[in-house]
Amino acid sequence: MFSGFASAEGSMQTDFGEQMLNTVASQSIRRMFSQSDAVDVSIRCFPSSKLLQGNVDSIKMQGRGLVIKRQFQVEEMSFETDAIAIDFGSVLRGKIQLKQPTQAIAQIILSEDGINKAFNAELVTKLLDDVWLSEGTGIDEPVSFDNIAMKLLPNNQVEIRAKVNAPSREEPILIAVKTGLSVERRRRLLFTEPAFLADQIPDADQALSKQITTEFVELLNTMVDMDRFDLDGVEMRINRVETQQQQLLFSGYAQINRFPGSP
Repeated sequence: MFSGFASAEGSMQTDFGEQMLNTVASQSIRRMFSQSDAVDVSIRCFPSSKLLQGNVDSIKMQGRGLVIKRQFQVEEMSFETDAIAIDFGSVLRGKIQLKQPTQAIAQIILSEDGINKAFNAELVTKLLDDVWLSEGTGIDEPVSFDNIAMKLLPNNQVEIRAKVNAPSREEPILIAVKTGLSVERRRRLLFTEPAFLADQIPDADQALSKQITTEFVELLNTMVDMDRFDLDGVEMRINRVETQQQQLLFSGYAQINRFPGSP
């Protein structure tokens, strides 16, 4: 009788611990984002009694309608961690403190619309204002890029159009280019094998537009670095990128050094 009562009591403790960990994990992960439509977190721990020693098989997150740093929209994000060890006492204090960093398989889905809105984000626009072009363009003054629009194409290709504003010109210079997409060192998205789209540019501007387009692509290749989008305590790395209809899919992993709000 007493052993049955003790067993039931232990089960209640682990069930309570799982519920508490799930709640705290959900709250911590939501803090990574400025906004979220939905964040679902599930804890896997078998047998559940391991939780009392701080051992968890995995934490899985699926989120939709996320906003990073108040400016970058993410359609969907999911990750599932490796086995992790946590300080269970920190859970009782409403935090999750890892005993050591862990990794998680991750996937991020961006929409074409979300990507184009990101070009208007302050973090991006400040890199596209007052850009000095090379002497070969014949423009000896700073220019700015705006009205940037990206169209996702099959087979990891994109089309990009933009307007280039120069103080000495009354009308903006149009640029248009088709490129491939690849990943460099798991950190940076590269726009590869650029092909200038001359048929979309007025004849009189084609020579200048082509020169500026080359420099614009080089500028983009310095911008899309995952380090710029790291979440609180989480570093993102890309293994693969894929265009799929009007979506851009990133597959990779996350290095989780700490949960948000935890030391």
